[in-house]
Amino acid sequence: MKVKVALIQESPVFFDKEACLQKVALLSKKYAAEGCQLLVFPESFIPGYPRGFTFGATIGNRTDSGRELYARYHENSVVLAGKDLEFLERTARENNIYLVLGITEKEPTHGSLYCSMIYLSPTSGLLGVHRKIKPTGTERIVWTEGDASSLVTFDTPVGRLGGLICWENYMPMARISMYRKGVQLYIAPTADARPEWTASLQHIALEGRCFVLGCNQYFTRSMYPEAYLDLLQDDTENMCRGGSVIVSPLGKILQGPLWDQTGVLIASLNLDEVTQSKLDFDPNGHYTRDDLFEFIAKGQPETLKDNV
Repeated sequence: MKVKVALIQESPVFFDKEACLQKVALLSKKYAAEGCQLLVFPESFIPGYPRGFTFGATIGNRTDSGRELYARYHENSVVLAGKDLEFLERTARENNIYLVLGITEKEPTHGSLYCSMIYLSPTSGLLGVHRKIKPTGTERIVWTEGDASSLVTFDTPVGRLGGLICWENYMPMARISMYRKGVQLYIAPTADARPEWTASLQHIALEGRCFVLGCNQYFTRSMYPEAYLDLLQDDTENMCRGGSVIVSPLGKILQGPLWDQTGVLIASLNLDEVTQSKLDFDPNGHYTRDDLFEFIAKGQPETLKDNV
C-alpha cells in the first residue's frame, strides 16, 4: 500500500489567524491537486510559533506590554469549535485529503493556550487533537500542558497516524506510547531547526520502525509584522532554517532536509516497508519484553478507526 504525503515547510502570517487559515486552504488545494493524500503543517502554524518573544515575563515579574501581547496571541489562536473548525473540516473535505496541522489552541472555557496538533479527515472531520504534554523552556509562559488523553492515534485509509510535537520526541515514555499503538506514520511537527534534529528523527524511525514525517517552518525576522520587531530579543535575520525531512522505517532519509527556504517535501511511501522493517526489530512485538517491563500511559485513548 502506498500513500502520497506532503510536508509543508512554509511561513505563517504571524499573529493573523484568518490569513493563516486562508493560507492552509490555498496550500491544501494546491497539493491535493498533485495527488497528495496527507498534508502535514509545522508546529503552531496558526497563528505562528512565537520565536524570540519574552511576553514580558521574567522570574518574579510580568509587564503590561507582555500581557497585551499575550492577549493578541490568544485572540488569534484556534478554537476547535464553531467557524474555525468548520473552515478546517471543509478544507479537508473539499480537497479529499487528511490534514495534520500545528496550531495554538484556545480552549473556550479558560484563558490558557495549548500547543496542539490536530488530525482532520476528509470524511469524518476532526478525528482528534494532541496537546503538547511538556512545553519546553520558556514556551511554558504561553502554553499549558496536555495530558495522556491527547496521546492519540488513528487507523485511517492512509495509514495508522500518530506522533508528538518538537521536544516531546525526546521523552522516551511518550515515544513508547506511540509505538505501542502500532504507528506507521509518525508525525513530528517542530520548531527545532538544528542539524542535530535530523539525527533525532532518524533514531525515532529506527526505534519505532515507522515512517517519520518531521515538518518545520522557514521563518525570517523580516517576516514579522513591523509592529512586533522591537519586541524581539535579537536581530538574527534567519530565525528558523526549516529542516523538514521524511525518514524511512530503517532510518534512511527519503526527502530533505530542506534548509533555508520555503517549500514542500513530497514522497510516495510504501506502508509495507513498516512490516518489512520489523523482521529483526519490533518495539511493539518481540523486542517489547512484557515479562520484564511494564508500560502504562494513564488515560491514553484507544486507537480510533476512520473509514472512508
